[in-house]
This record gives sequence, C-alpha cells and structure tokens, in this order.
Amino acid sequence: MSDFHTVAKVGDIPEGEGQAFNVGGRTVAVFNTKEGYQAIDDFCPHMGASLASGPLEDGVVVCPWHAWGFQLCDGAWLDNPKIKVDCFEVRVVDEEIQVRVNEKTN
Repeated sequence: MSDFHTVAKVGDIPEGEGQAFNVGGRTVAVFNTKEGYQAIDDFCPHMGASLASGPLEDGVVVCPWHAWGFQLCDGAWLDNPKIKVDCFEVRVVDEEIQVRVNEKTN
C-alpha cells in the first residue's frame, strides 16, 4: 500500500482549477472542485497533454489539445468509458492536500 504525499496547502489551487504535481514518481493532476479535491493521472492517453491545464466543468476536465473529456470521479473518457486515466485518493490533513498514488499498472 502506498503512503499519502503532501502536494500543496489548502488554498494553493484555486476553485475550479487544477495543478500538476510529481507524486511518488508519477505526475498527478489535482483539482479543486465544489465536491472537494480530486486527483487523476495528469497525462491524456491520446497525445500526452497535461490535463491539469484543461478547463474544468461539472466534474469533467477537458484536454487542452484535442478536447477529450475525462470524469474526475472515475477517470473515464466521456466518448468511450472503457478508456480511463488513473484516479487517486485525496485527503486534507492540517490544511495540507495529500495524495496517495498506486504503481502504474501498464
């Protein structure tokens, strides 16, 4: 089991936006949503764009290069839910945003 890693402080990521962080050897996009902080793999599986820089609306981040939309709740691509990016557990402890990553499986 992986440990949690502190990536930022509460307030560092503006609501409705994301930022990329290196966590345990992986690049993770952490988003500040109305539902709280959520984290997915930062790289779009299509061409590798950073999802952290994409627009976020209603729990979906859109790849800034080719407009592939991914749900933050499960990482599924909207056009074909069989294609997914990894999701990661996020918690807030003492004003620190922490993410737990798993080893990359593919």
